[in-house]
Amino acid sequence: MNLIKRTVLVTGASSGIGRAIARNLLQQGHHVIGVSRDSGKFIRQLDNFTPMQLDLSRLDDIPRKVRELEQTFPGIDAVVFCAGKGQFGSVEEFSYAQIEDLMRINFTSQAFLVKALMPALKRKGHSDLIFIGSEAALKGNRKGALYCAAKFAVRGFTQALREECGKSHVRVCLINPGMVKTPFFEQLSFEPGDDASNFIEPEDVAEAVSYVLNSRSQIVIDEINLSPLNKVVKFKKPR
Repeated sequence: MNLIKRTVLVTGASSGIGRAIARNLLQQGHHVIGVSRDSGKFIRQLDNFTPMQLDLSRLDDIPRKVRELEQTFPGIDAVVFCAGKGQFGSVEEFSYAQIEDLMRINFTSQAFLVKALMPALKRKGHSDLIFIGSEAALKGNRKGALYCAAKFAVRGFTQALREECGKSHVRVCLINPGMVKTPFFEQLSFEPGDDASNFIEPEDVAEAVSYVLNSRSQIVIDEINLSPLNKVVKFKKPR
């Protein structure tokens, strides 16, 4: 199959799911612009890869950064939103600042990026917006009220955005993985079980992104849910 080479902006590209997606796209010969809060994490220079430092919690910086980006890379025709933050606990355990921060990183920054990028994407003959959501967007869970709220917001946003883009060539897709074996869980009190059937690999999500990007331009893949074969949650011992 002859793939059309794309210029893809990937947020959260320095680790976990975003890193796996960037690597997969580079292997296919696409040009990847990898966004990270600290571009120093990209220690090797790679062909067709451009690092971009952007702290998505600084919302006021996003419009200016996008303008600069579009001037340098006018060919951007796909965006994969991977950046996110995990924080769990009952609502009263969160400070007001933590609530604001969680929503800013997991939802509001994505809406800002879409607003800034959409005019140029609509002028393309074919473009994609792919959001990495979560199983937390499908069902609320105990200790996850705020994280689920952010992911539910992303899901509602993509559904409405798909309708807004219905008469353009912009496709909108949401991918909802279950627990993925990444550093995401390093700072949390739980993680997936040890057996390979208990978790999703980052490369599994990358393959789903590749499927969407390389699908026939006349179809839209609205939503993909990925789950481990056997869901097992392992709680860590307090340190």
